[in-house]
Amino acid sequence: MSGAYYNEIDLNAAQWLRNLIAAGHIADGVIDTRSIEDVQPDDLRGFTQCHFFAGIGVWSYALRRAGWTDDRPVWTGSCPCQPFSAAGAGDGFADERHLWPAFCHLIAECNPSVVFGEQVASKAVDPWVDLVHADLEALGYAFGCIAFPSASVGAPHIRDRLYWVADSIGKGLEKRKSDERVQCEKVGPYAGEAFKCRGNASGVEITEDYWRCFDLLAHRDGKWRPVEPGTFPMAHGIASRVGRLRAYGNAINAEAARIFIGSFMEVEMGHDLV
Repeated sequence: MSGAYYNEIDLNAAQWLRNLIAAGHIADGVIDTRSIEDVQPDDLRGFTQCHFFAGIGVWSYALRRAGWTDDRPVWTGSCPCQPFSAAGAGDGFADERHLWPAFCHLIAECNPSVVFGEQVASKAVDPWVDLVHADLEALGYAFGCIAFPSASVGAPHIRDRLYWVADSIGKGLEKRKSDERVQCEKVGPYAGEAFKCRGNASGVEITEDYWRCFDLLAHRDGKWRPVEPGTFPMAHGIASRVGRLRAYGNAINAEAARIFIGSFMEVEMGHDLV
C-alpha cells in the first residue's frame, strides 16, 4: 500500500490539490475528479489513505499536524452539507447531494481501519448522524461524534461543526462505553482551556495562540469581522474569485480537525497530542 487518493469533483479545487501536493503541504497522491458515485472499490486498492470530498486537502494537512504520518492508513470524508445546512434548500435525504450512501458503500467494500468525517452541527443534521452511526455500527465499527465550535480551539468565530470517527478496532471506544452509542467525551486539552478569549473595551474578542494575529475588516452591515492578516476583499474581477470563495467556504477548520484527530490518537492509540 502506498500513496494517497483524493476524490474531488470540483476542478478548481482539484488543481489546488495538485499544487499543494507539489509544494509538499499534503500527502503525495493522485486526484480523481469523478463523482464518488462513479468510484469503484477496486479503484481504491493499494492506497494507504483515501480522502473523499477532498476540497483543498485540509484533512491530509490536519492529519500530518496531529502526528498521523502519511504512511499510516486512514480514510476521511466531509460529505456535502448543503442537504442539511441552513444555507441549502433543506431537502435532506431527498437532495441529490446526499452522498453518504455512496461513501458508505465504499467503506463496506474496502473496510478501512479508521474513518474520520465532518458535518454541519444543527438539529437538522441529527437524522443524518443517526443514519451514519447505524450504518457504521452495522459494519462493525465503533462510532463516536462530537459537535464543537471553532472558537473552542481559539478561532475568532463560532463555525459549529460535528466531527466523527469510525474505528474498526474499537479497543478504546468500546471499552470506555457500555451503551450502544459511543460518544467522544473529550475534544482535547485545547478545548476551552489553552485557547482563551478575552474581550477589550470595544467588545472585540481576541484569541490567543494560533489565531492571536488577525486584521479586522468592516462590512456593509456595520460589523467588523476578523480575517487573516494581509487579507483583502475578493472583489469582482479578481482571478479565480468564485473558485477561491467556494474552496474556502467548504474547507474544514484545520486546527479543529487536528485536535479531534489528536484526541482520537490519545484515547485509541495511546499517543500524546502533538
